[in-house]
Amino acid sequence: MNMKIIEREHYLELLNRVKNTPDIKVITGVRRSGKSKLLESFIDVVKKEDSKANIIHINLQLSDYEELLEYHALEEYVEKHYQKSKNNYVFIDEVQMCSLFEKAINSLHAKEKYDIYVTGSNAFLQSSDLATLFVGRTFTIPVFPFSFKEFLKYYGEKENIYSMFDAYLKEGGMAGSYVYSDIQDKYNYINNDVFNTLIVRDIKDKYKIRNSSVLDKLTDFMMNNVGNIVSPKTISDTLNSSGIKNDSKTIRKYIEYLCRSYAFYRVRRYDIKGKRYLSSDDKYYLSDHSFRYARLGTKNMDYGHVLENIVAIELFRRGYELYVGKLYEKEVDFVAIKRDQTLYIQVAESINDEDTFTREVEPLLKVRDAYPKMIITRSYHDETSYEGIRIVDIAQWLKEG
Repeated sequence: MNMKIIEREHYLELLNRVKNTPDIKVITGVRRSGKSKLLESFIDVVKKEDSKANIIHINLQLSDYEELLEYHALEEYVEKHYQKSKNNYVFIDEVQMCSLFEKAINSLHAKEKYDIYVTGSNAFLQSSDLATLFVGRTFTIPVFPFSFKEFLKYYGEKENIYSMFDAYLKEGGMAGSYVYSDIQDKYNYINNDVFNTLIVRDIKDKYKIRNSSVLDKLTDFMMNNVGNIVSPKTISDTLNSSGIKNDSKTIRKYIEYLCRSYAFYRVRRYDIKGKRYLSSDDKYYLSDHSFRYARLGTKNMDYGHVLENIVAIELFRRGYELYVGKLYEKEVDFVAIKRDQTLYIQVAESINDEDTFTREVEPLLKVRDAYPKMIITRSYHDETSYEGIRIVDIAQWLKEG
């Protein structure tokens, strides 16, 4: 069954901006977040805008390109398809499937005659590793599952924005699940076809994990605790007490693997008053909140933490660096930083109750600098403010994009 394709303008704009620069363009993100489709859309843009485009497109997931899984063969194929009088664009999908792919990419890049774009989903394409992997400069474009704005674009605003957000809250942004009409079928696809098969199995194979029950239980624990402050030691102790034998060193390593596969994103803590990063204990958020419901079920919806997860990923999508703010004994959910901008954000399911309102607003009132402060909640009405703090409905904030 064919899936409806929507233009992902935000990413296409980024790609267009760096077209024909000497950088190696690296598109990263969790499996099935739409990187291949994005590449195809961008190829269409290039063809429209550049009459002298020679497109060399290789999708290493297809058996047609099986012989290119060795780096000499990959480079040779590209060189064979080079056309002298044209602008040569190289697009390689899931580049990490090729053994020692970086040698081929570096060699092609050194020839200074190709505009190179690659996509990948795992450890080899962590931005921290790119500088050592590729000799040339890289420009990274992190791709996330569908945002609420893209969800609305896909389905059309059939109902009011709040009902549409209810649907997004349950379904998430894994667009491959949208072809199924039944929610259980959607969750089966998300859990079995994507999370277990493409993410967890990939980790087990790549890192030769023999005792997979520790990884499985760790994954469940982290999903259950999105938005909670955790450390490898507390997780290790919890799993040991429930009979899953492990040590904190293994847990730390496995968390790293889950983050490297873009299943989870780590958010560190930041002391607002002391202006320093705190080394112990972090928060982790899922690249898509639907993974949690698909794997653990919907008995415990835990809307508060799931809303927090949605906001965290949206802030990453919008290009912010993210920290959990600590101020005295209080905590600010997010300190979001982008160049010279800083935002302080609290996320709450509801602030109708006076105690909850006080709890959410207090840490923000204690922050002494002049940067904007906001509470994102399910208010179901237009934006208001309280002592300079913006109070915004989450569906409206996400729709603004």
